[in-house]
Amino acid sequence: MPHYLHQVAYSTEGWGAVIAQPQNRLEIVRSAIEKLGGRLVHGWFAFGDYDVVAITEMPDNVSAAALAIAFAGGGACKSVHTTPLMSQEEALQAMKRAGESGYRPATATAKAA
Repeated sequence: MPHYLHQVAYSTEGWGAVIAQPQNRLEIVRSAIEKLGGRLVHGWFAFGDYDVVAITEMPDNVSAAALAIAFAGGGACKSVHTTPLMSQEEALQAMKRAGESGYRPATATAKAA
């Protein structure tokens, strides 16, 4: 299954809720992830731009997007960022295909074919 990096920043209201009632949010979101056919690989609380960082395995982009929409739509998050991750093998395949694409960057001396 494809892997995804989820980066979430709580809103003021979200932080207020977890301060008022501390809870293991990773265990709570695990259920939502599993209902979408995925698996929480690992998650961390953090500080900086994002408050929670998680790696999931999801069946497809639609399932990963559904999870991101659920996170964003709940109102406790001010920012939700989801990044599809590629294995080293997939990255190498992409690099090889890029080399075969025939793409030429724009330059001052480039002419239309």
